[in-house]
Amino acid sequence: MPFPADWTPRERANLCFIVKEGRVLLIRKKRGFGAGKINAPGGKIEPGETALDSAIRETLEEVGVTPLSPQKKGELFFQFADGYSLHCVVFLAGDCLGEPRETVEAAPFWTPVDAVPFHEMWADDAHWLPLLLAGRAFRGYFTFDGEALLSREIDCE
Repeated sequence: MPFPADWTPRERANLCFIVKEGRVLLIRKKRGFGAGKINAPGGKIEPGETALDSAIRETLEEVGVTPLSPQKKGELFFQFADGYSLHCVVFLAGDCLGEPRETVEAAPFWTPVDAVPFHEMWADDAHWLPLLLAGRAFRGYFTFDGEALLSREIDCE
């Protein structure tokens, strides 16, 4: 682990990627942390909530679909120069119930897995998202100064 042994995240969150028929469900985030960027549905884990329960709840709230049998595939650890720190559990689901719809939080869209718009995403995504889309498990450690990626380390299984 490239972070100190006593590293503790300020917040805990999740991302839930749904990949179906060669396409991945992404969102353009409309508000909050990362507004304007493309990502997957997800959000903060509430007290007493598991990462899995949070991923299902957040996906339903943000885009109106329920991911089916999401599986934990990765963990992301972020440290920002301003002191903010985040631990994110990444899930992958092969289908969902319902049709994605826009909400006040996100504008969802399907894109081919080979056409993910990395240039509109956080800089770390290009380093670990291809692993997720290939079904591989991973752990990624990233340091940022604002939106600038300063360092990265990724361990794959």
